[in-house]
Amino acid sequence: TRDNWDYYDKQMNLQPNTSYGSYEKVSDDPLAVKMTFADTAMWSDGVKVDAADVILAWGSESGVFNNLTDDEKAGLYNDDYTLKPNAEGKVYFDTQLYGIDLIKDFPQLSDDSKTVTLTYSKPFADWEPYMLYFGMGLPAHIVAKRALGIDDPAAAKAALIKAFQESDNIALSKISNVWNNDWNFIKMPTDPDLLVGSGAYLINDYRENQYVTLKPNPAYAGTHKAPVDTFTMRFNGDPMAAVQALQNGEVQVIYPQPTADVLKALQELKDVEINTEPEATFEHIDLVFRNNGPFDPQAYQGDADKALKVRRAFLKTVPRQTIVDNIIKPLSPTAEVRNSYNIVPGSPMYDATVAANGMVGEYGQVDVEGAKALLAEAGEKSPQVRILYDKNNVRRQQEFALIKESAEQAGFKIIDGGDPSWGQKLMEDTYDASIFAWATTTAGMTESASYYVKDGMNNYNGYLRPEVTDLEDQIAVSLDPAAQQELNSKIEKYLLDDAYGLTIYQFPGMTAFNAKAVTGVDPIPLAPNFLWNFWEWKVS
Repeated sequence: TRDNWDYYDKQMNLQPNTSYGSYEKVSDDPLAVKMTFADTAMWSDGVKVDAADVILAWGSESGVFNNLTDDEKAGLYNDDYTLKPNAEGKVYFDTQLYGIDLIKDFPQLSDDSKTVTLTYSKPFADWEPYMLYFGMGLPAHIVAKRALGIDDPAAAKAALIKAFQESDNIALSKISNVWNNDWNFIKMPTDPDLLVGSGAYLINDYRENQYVTLKPNPAYAGTHKAPVDTFTMRFNGDPMAAVQALQNGEVQVIYPQPTADVLKALQELKDVEINTEPEATFEHIDLVFRNNGPFDPQAYQGDADKALKVRRAFLKTVPRQTIVDNIIKPLSPTAEVRNSYNIVPGSPMYDATVAANGMVGEYGQVDVEGAKALLAEAGEKSPQVRILYDKNNVRRQQEFALIKESAEQAGFKIIDGGDPSWGQKLMEDTYDASIFAWATTTAGMTESASYYVKDGMNNYNGYLRPEVTDLEDQIAVSLDPAAQQELNSKIEKYLLDDAYGLTIYQFPGMTAFNAKAVTGVDPIPLAPNFLWNFWEWKVS
């Protein structure tokens, strides 16, 4: 439903999408990037995509305009971690993309709003991969209409640009409230403005936890055209049920959680092609630092050393090798435990990073006796740990069972916090550890920063160490791969020393499709995986 400046192809190279626009680096010192929209870049309501949309993307994702104090941020969320509206004059956009915050000065706009020039305050190694984030945003004219009550699209966009240009906190407060909350729908909205898009498809129907149906966008004039009239994506956490749906012809393509049983079942189906290339997605378990639970120093009157011992004790019980041997190797015989927080196994930096971070030495194998000793030092005999995971996901059910069995041998009491709506609960205080996966969307070095830095978009567990934030800042401006590797190794050593959590394994991929019904399905490791080239699909 969103067109964009570029995309990753099968060889993982960024390819320009000239029917949306073009961009070029026009200066190295300072780093400046000029973006020019094509005439075919259009929102589905007939309004041009232009400079106002870039200004909204930059203003909302950079954090430059946020003006809340730390105390005010602490009171932002309701008990279910939905955002409270900002008070008048208070501005808070609830995401911050690392690197985009280096654009401090207001961008230069052409008179016709077709060209925008961004100037960075420092070099930014990943400026090109991050162009994707300037095309994934919300329509500026709709945001301004809802926030400022201006119906005319041109006037609405002009008012939005002026609000950011003049740092008008009264207007920006309203704009941030709309941006934060209005698109958080989990079923079909009644207001068609919320469905305005710039891509080949538009949402036509949406049933909570069941499916989304897309129809072609009649205003789309780009090159990535809709290949079919109706595109329905169904949600199903049960991979065997997905196989059954493929067999019955209810769906033509599935992207299930891979297991040996699923692979065997798919191999028995006629006319089904199976792709099992590895993905740039990895499983991990994170511990929560902000919920007054067993891993939070506040649970021990601020005793950080005690909380650290409990965290280390728990991580010593996580049976990573057993998980890989029992669950992943039957599907991918060469699978190994992943021992880096940020570097993909097999990449040039991986071995050096693993040697430097200490994960193998500390958590290379389960150490129940070591965990017991740490709990004894902490004076905690049976800490209670609530683990969040996808209750409908068979593989995660198996992982939880193995972790529970191992941790309870050391004295932990493990509570099953599995929930089908686990993703919506990541910001809540209702769990102490989470099992899920990060799906990488770019080939850049700075994407993982959002997990660890203060106000990071994906910092769900409340981790904060100033040294890590400083190192992430240095990586963002470094253009030397050797320096990036050294800086990242230091970050990973801090994460390990703080018992942040553990990586477990790289995802074995699995996409299966009925080759007589659809052709052109050819997944890549990065998200959106099998959907990256939807415009090349052909349906019989």
